[in-house]
Amino acid sequence: MTVLNDLLVNEDRILKDPAPQVMVKELADSSVNLNLRCWTNRQNYWSLLFDLTKQAKERLDEHGISIPFPQRDVHLFPSEAPAVKVGQSVASAD
Repeated sequence: MTVLNDLLVNEDRILKDPAPQVMVKELADSSVNLNLRCWTNRQNYWSLLFDLTKQAKERLDEHGISIPFPQRDVHLFPSEAPAVKVGQSVASAD
């Protein structure tokens, strides 16, 4: 959160009042979702939005903070079915 707050504080297009904020928005299944809140002049909105998104990713990378992705563990158990050779149909496996 400090890395992202520094990004907001040092961006000239962001208004100082009200002060920009970084907050925890959600504790999700595979992540902690953060929200950046700041104010800017209307003419800067879109360029600031896209620039902040890009710069946030770059800053997190620079500090070794990775963005998680959903992961799933798969456990395989032996079955009672007979083994089948590659290229052999199940019907001819008997």
